[in-house]
Amino acid sequence: MIISYQGAECFKISQGDLSLVVNPKGKISADVTLFTSGHGETSEKSGFVIEGPGEYEIKDIFIKGFQIKDGEVYKTTYLITFEGIKLCFLGAILPVKDIEDVDILLVPASADPAEAYKLAVALEPAVMIPFSSDDPSTGSGQGKSLSQFLKEGGQKVEAIDKYVVKKKDLEGKEGEIILLKEE
Repeated sequence: MIISYQGAECFKISQGDLSLVVNPKGKISADVTLFTSGHGETSEKSGFVIEGPGEYEIKDIFIKGFQIKDGEVYKTTYLITFEGIKLCFLGAILPVKDIEDVDILLVPASADPAEAYKLAVALEPAVMIPFSSDDPSTGSGQGKSLSQFLKEGGQKVEAIDKYVVKKKDLEGKEGEIILLKEE
C-alpha cells in the first residue's frame, strides 16, 4: 500500500491498480473518492463517490463512515479496511464510538494539536499520520500545528515523500508518527 499526501486534507491511498482518495483538491482520479464534509469537486474518473456516513464495499475496500457534529458542521470520519490494513481518517478531532484496532490513523492537527495527539493516542494506532490544512508549506512538511503535534508525541520525525507499507510492517509498532511531504 502507498499513502501520499496531496495537501490540505487530501490523501491518496493505492495498492496495485486500486486507488482511493480522501477530500481531493482538484480533479484527482481514483476508484473510490471520499469526502469528510459533504460534496467536493470530482472528475469523470472519480469512481464511486462517498459523501457521508454508511457502510460500503467497493472492489475489496470496506468503508464505514461515522457522522459527527463539529460545532455547527457535520463531518464524517471514515474507517477503511484495504488490503488487510485498517485505516482511519478522522474528519474532526472528536471521539467516535466503534473505532478500534486501527493500524494507520490519519489525524488533522490544525485546530488543536495537543487534543489531536491525545485522541490519536487513545485510538492506539500502530502508525499516526498527522496533517494540517492551515500551515504554510515549509518544505519539510512541518508548520506550527504539525510541529506542536510532534512535540506532544516526543518524536523527531523527518518528512518523507510517500509511505509504503504492508500489513506485516505494522506488527509491533505502537503510535509511530509518520510525516508526509505534500506531493
